[in-house]
Formats: sequence, C-alpha cells, structure tokens
Amino acid sequence: MFKRIGLFLLVNILVVVALGIIMNIVLPLLGVQPTGDMLGLAIFCGIFGMSGAFISLAISRWMAKRAYNIQLIDGKTSDPGAREIYDMVARLSRKAGLPGVPEVGIYQAPQPNAFATGPSKKKSLVAFSTGLLSAMDRQEVEAVAAHEISHIANGDMVTMTLLTGVMNAFVMFLSRIIAQLLDSFLRDDEGRGGLGFLGYMLTVMVLETFLMLLASIPLAAFSRRREYRADAGAAKYTSAMSMINALKRLAEAAGMPEKKDSFSMAKINSGKRASLFATHPSIEDRIARLMGK
Repeated sequence: MFKRIGLFLLVNILVVVALGIIMNIVLPLLGVQPTGDMLGLAIFCGIFGMSGAFISLAISRWMAKRAYNIQLIDGKTSDPGAREIYDMVARLSRKAGLPGVPEVGIYQAPQPNAFATGPSKKKSLVAFSTGLLSAMDRQEVEAVAAHEISHIANGDMVTMTLLTGVMNAFVMFLSRIIAQLLDSFLRDDEGRGGLGFLGYMLTVMVLETFLMLLASIPLAAFSRRREYRADAGAAKYTSAMSMINALKRLAEAAGMPEKKDSFSMAKINSGKRASLFATHPSIEDRIARLMGK
C-alpha cells in the first residue's frame, strides 16, 4: 500500500537531509573535508547514502505505529473481530514460511488501506485501517492480508532499502560533483569568485532535491513490480479471485469505477495509466495479471 512505501521514502529523505547537513556543515567545522578527492567523496557518499536508507528501515515499524496511532492486537484480545484478524495473519504467516507472526495492528482511517513494514521478517508489522475492515468481507480481507504477508516473505522492504541506499549515494555524489564543477567554472584564473560556502551548500541542496526526484522513478518502477509479486503471493495463499474481488472492492470503496487507475490499492487517480512516479500499478493492470491476461 501507499502508506508503507510513502512513509519509508519520506523518512529516508528527512534522514538524507540530516546527513547532508552533517556532511556540509558539521564535518567541515570539525576539520573533516568529505569533498576532497573523487574517491574520498564517493566513499563518504556511499556510507552516508546507505546509512540514510538503513536508518529509515530500522525505524520504519516504530514510525508507522506512531504516525498512524496503530493499536496492536494479539490472539488473546477480547474483541472477537480483532482476534479473527490476528489468527488470519498468523495462519498466512505459517503458509508463507515466516519465522514468526508479525505484529498485527488496526488504525482509525475511513480510507480502505493496509500495509506491512519492518526491518526484517522477524521484526515486521501488518496494519489494517478500520475503513478496509468495514468495506470488505472476510475473504477479501484475507487476500489483502496475504498480499502484505507476501511483501514480508519476499523481503521487499530490505530490497527497497538497498536500492534506495544506492540511489541516495549517487544523488549525494553527483550533486557535489556538479556543484564543484560549477564552482570551478565561476572562478577566475586566480581562483577568486566561485559559489562560496553558502552558495555551494545551497546548490548542493537544490541539486539533491532535483536528483532525488529523478531517482524516485526507478524506485517507483521497482515498487510497481513488487506489487505484482505480492498479488501473486496473495493468490497463492488464498485465491486469485479473492484478490481480484479485494481490488474491485477497493475501487468501489473509493467511489470510482474499477477500471480507473490507482497510485495504491486504496488511492484511485484519473483514467490515465500509472505515471512514472506511481508506486503501484493500476487496479485494472493488477486484475489483468491475476486473470492471466
């Protein structure tokens, strides 16, 4: 779902910005110059870029619980409906071969949605919105749960983290190389002029923002690909028809025709196909894949 990848990418950007401030301001004040030679810059960017992604992954479950005020449930809860959801996730986790049952939670939101997040298969979370639970029947909820369990079983968050870390490193490296070239171009033969410290820092930040936007295109493409895999997993652990019905129900719950496209299973957009920045394929395409078309 959009909440899973959206929250992860947002946290990643904030962490990268913080690390960028450390690289641009704190380290130079301490006498460390990470922008010296090309190799040194590449090493620094690689370390900081991957660190940003893995910090985001490490706190993803903690952030999700607090961002959406998720109420955790377990097999001992007194609410029979909540206990049924937990037992459903536990059963699907065994089918998927997970080492244990992920944390299961419910959060208040009228929009039908669900997501899985966490740093590993052992430390993961599956959460459902109240809107989804009220809009779907048991088989449809089970299909959505299986979809999220598939994300965990496939290691999608870790793979996304590795890809994001590589993108972070390239963004940080290229933005500084371009800023250095621009600074050299603006200097005269005696080395005067240039961007100056503040100008260099601002240039790097603008370039990082632009390059991050471009880097989100391959990240979104990977995200769309893994949604198809998670749909296939849901069909395996439940049935293709259950997943198809869940997708149709999501479109209906959003008040749009099922052939409209979506940025997520619960976010319906216009009739155009999913854009380069869409993290989810259109519902129409997902249903077509499940039907073998």
